[in-house]
This record gives sequence, structure tokens and C-alpha cells, in this order.
Amino acid sequence: MTAAGRRVLVGRIVGLYGVQGWLKIESWTEPRMRIFDYQPWLLSSAPGTELEVKGVKGRPQGKGLVAFLPEVTDREQAAALIGHDIYVAREQLPPPGKDEYYWVDLEGLEVVTTEGVVLGRVAHLFATGANDVVVVRDGERERLVPFVQGSYVRSVDLSGGRMVVDWDPEF
Repeated sequence: MTAAGRRVLVGRIVGLYGVQGWLKIESWTEPRMRIFDYQPWLLSSAPGTELEVKGVKGRPQGKGLVAFLPEVTDREQAAALIGHDIYVAREQLPPPGKDEYYWVDLEGLEVVTTEGVVLGRVAHLFATGANDVVVVRDGERERLVPFVQGSYVRSVDLSGGRMVVDWDPEF
């Protein structure tokens, strides 16, 4: 499985700032200012609709971030973008460290137990206070497996498209 062509959600447009078309944004990158390093942005408010934006500039403002998009020159144009998600191409992101993974790279992997029982495929992941959770679907049921490497997640083979977990198939 390859990451080519995949998009990664890195933020969202949440409001207006000023009268010249600046936007308030949420960034989910670490550090949060790194969102401006990944360009072009792909803005989307609905599946199948996408607007590519290049040359975005931004800065911290109060407790948040504000962004200027070159194509947006007034408050009305900016208002139309509130609620748009900000995506970037997966290949723009730096390679993950050893035993680290981008969630988008795990989505779609086949999940099997240490005994070889196929549980399904990774549908998505979500964060909890304690650890991330892998949502595994097989068409009939959904399993929530803690993404704790060594305990529950025994191995991840991105090139082979497989994740091995220590998990009871009945749970």
C-alpha cells in the first residue's frame, strides 16, 4: 500500500479575522505553525469538492493562528471558506520516526491476530486520553483495538499491508 495520492487532514478554517480576508484557523500539526510549511493546501467542505491554494501565509494571533490566502482579498470571500477542512498531500509530510506512523498510512491495512485470524481492515483511528485506538471493520462488526505497540499491536508492515495484533477475535 502506498501513500501516493493520499491527503492528510491538518486543520480547519474556523472564522474571520479583520476585513482584508484573513482567516482564523485551527492547526493539528506539531508545532502548530508547521501547517504553513505544507503547501499547497487542499480546502474541502464536502466530499469530492476541493480547492487548491498556494502561497498561504500565516502567523500566531492571540491563542490561535490566522492565515492569508492570496486568492482571498475580502471578508466576503473569506466568510465562504469558514468550515473548510485543510488537507495536504501525504508526501509533503516528513518521514515518521522509527516505530511511528501517520494514521493515514495505517488506514486500509489488513488486521490479523497473532494466531492468524483475520479481524478486518483499519477503517480509521482516534485519540483518547490514554492512547490511540484502531477501528477495525470486517463488514459485519467493528472492533476497537488500543494502538499500544508491544502490548496489543505486535507489528505493522506498511509495504505488506498488514498489522498483527494480540487481540481476542471474540472481543
